[in-house]
Amino acid sequence: MIRRKLLTILCLVLLTAAHIPLSFAGESVNSKEEDFKIKGFHLDLRIQVMTPDALKAFAEEMVGFGLNTLIVEWEGTYPFAKHATISNEYSYSREEVVEFIEFCEALGIKVVPLQQSLGHVEYILRNPRYSHLKEDRKDISQICPLKTEESKELFTELFRDLIETHNSDFIHIGGDETYLLGHCELCRQRVSEVGKSKLFVDHMKMITNIVIEMGKTPLMWADIILKYPEAAAELPSETIFIDWNYGWKINHFGDIPNLQKLGYSFWGAPSIRSHPDNWYVTDWPTHFKNQREFIPHARENNYTGMVMTSWSTTGLYGFTWDVGYDVVDMTQIRNTYPMSGFRILIASYAESLKNSKPIDAKEFILRYGHERFGLSENESLKLWAFLSFPPELIVNGKPEKSKNIEEMKENFRKVREELVQVSTKNNDHEFAHFKLMADLRMHYLDFKEIEAIYNSETFLQSMTPELVSQLEQILEDAKVLSERFTQLNKGFLYDSELEDQNKLRTQQILVLHNRLSKLK
Repeated sequence: MIRRKLLTILCLVLLTAAHIPLSFAGESVNSKEEDFKIKGFHLDLRIQVMTPDALKAFAEEMVGFGLNTLIVEWEGTYPFAKHATISNEYSYSREEVVEFIEFCEALGIKVVPLQQSLGHVEYILRNPRYSHLKEDRKDISQICPLKTEESKELFTELFRDLIETHNSDFIHIGGDETYLLGHCELCRQRVSEVGKSKLFVDHMKMITNIVIEMGKTPLMWADIILKYPEAAAELPSETIFIDWNYGWKINHFGDIPNLQKLGYSFWGAPSIRSHPDNWYVTDWPTHFKNQREFIPHARENNYTGMVMTSWSTTGLYGFTWDVGYDVVDMTQIRNTYPMSGFRILIASYAESLKNSKPIDAKEFILRYGHERFGLSENESLKLWAFLSFPPELIVNGKPEKSKNIEEMKENFRKVREELVQVSTKNNDHEFAHFKLMADLRMHYLDFKEIEAIYNSETFLQSMTPELVSQLEQILEDAKVLSERFTQLNKGFLYDSELEDQNKLRTQQILVLHNRLSKLK
């Protein structure tokens, strides 16, 4: 107990020394009853696995932000005892998991495990040991909900293992994006008899009952039960649904008040990284807007908790197959910039939780620039220009909105040039992430411009040497960017992960370079 108290005091001292703003001026929530009891954050450890030291540092920052709950989606990084097959190359040791949870609890943070139990289980079903549970032989994202006894045995053992290391009152059982409901022949027949809602609810009711019998409260993503609500009342009343809303209209998935009338509680979940974010563009305006609109809505509509999500990937994977539908390897389809670069969004989330007044993004960013980085108002405005710049993707070789890629580059160039010239007085390392993001964006556009020429009707083989030369310069630039990426994220991600992330980011350039080189 003495050790824990000393640890808590030390962490608070470290937070103060790091110039972390523990609060911002604003209109505070007057009554505790109006506030969220759960003020949480969701850690996605499916890829971009944080080192143990990085996890602890993040927990320390959570304390300064006033957060009290951490939902951890361990996936293959958890060291399962009876199911060690599930654990991947970045799996933490048993000691590391226990030490981290004890560390968090000493700070006043409860760690809730998230164990997907129907969809998003590629990391389980890729292994022959569990292949009999697949809903589909080639789309291995989902367990067949009619494999009841086999699933019950598996998840009973997984949940029991998680309870051995976690002390939270809750277990998150996932349940989102189960797009294969009614897919296999048996499930298709079942749906024709009782409907998709009943198919989904029967499986999730079995899962929730396992959790409840273990003395825990089940948390479940709300999207599927909102889409297919007909059998919702059959779920245990203890179930808490989490409404994830990433900037779209309220009740995006379905009628939440109807489920509330049945007596179910709701938590909310905005996001700081989600589709269409990737390495080269982050939809900062939508994420700030998401906090401004959704958090006050959740408070007004009696949500009892709020959990910020931050997705390193969409959860969709590409596969290399052997004959017989055996998985040789799987790779995530989309990558985002690591969470190390998004502290400003976590800080704005913390302020949104503390104040009933909806957050004003520009006002917050200007104040953050001054308090966190020691910037002048003019310099903070340059940060605002970067964070408020309209995001735009290139789809099928063409910009979504701009006339062409050259116009995209010109529009972004000034914002990027002004940002990289800003000099900070404090927390240089954090601001360096913004500069790297801007440079990665320009680098990406340089490559896409060459790729567009190669795919144009005017491309001739005689143009190949010039394009190869330009690609070689881009690859040289990529080496410098990769070195900066490694330096900024060293200690946050494992060294081997940093190497993999850099390889993935340059792979598209190398493929085109090799293709063109053979045409010379």
